[in-house]
Amino acid sequence: MKATGIVRRIDDLGRVVIPKEIRRTLKIREGDPLEIFTDREGSVVFRKYSPIGEIADYADQYTEVLFKMTGMPCLICDSDRIVAASGIARKEAVGKPLSARLEELIRSRDSYVCRMSDPAPVYPGEDKGRPVWVMYPILSTGDVMGAVVLLGEEANLGTPPDDVVKLAQMASLFLGRQIES
Repeated sequence: MKATGIVRRIDDLGRVVIPKEIRRTLKIREGDPLEIFTDREGSVVFRKYSPIGEIADYADQYTEVLFKMTGMPCLICDSDRIVAASGIARKEAVGKPLSARLEELIRSRDSYVCRMSDPAPVYPGEDKGRPVWVMYPILSTGDVMGAVVLLGEEANLGTPPDDVVKLAQMASLFLGRQIES
């Protein structure tokens, strides 16, 4: 663990304020769920909770199926990181942060389908990477948990076929229901 030098007191209701600098660095926003762990030495560890991470096995299988059916690289993301990937090197994708534009698009709760005139949000960074072809948010109990993303090729971006769009939409609905159950 890395020491920060910041000390906080517990209030009479048992609350501790996580400093703004740490929240900003770890992209923890108001309302984000945190997991709490303890170890044998008496340390308490807070970790940002990802419901998508809980269904990582389903997510891996789903990316494989979507990649085989569409031929397009597929990602399943939580709100700020890639959880599963197929059609691209998993080591280079899984665990990586999303681009700011893709993160913003997911938080907006809107689906995204590439049109010829659109500046597509890209994975993994703003200046390099592959454009997003289709993105559907994964919703569970009314909250955005992540997204199903199909990546395009820069050379042949255009409007994706309806069946590809429907597959991404169905995958996001299925994963949302998996989280709820």
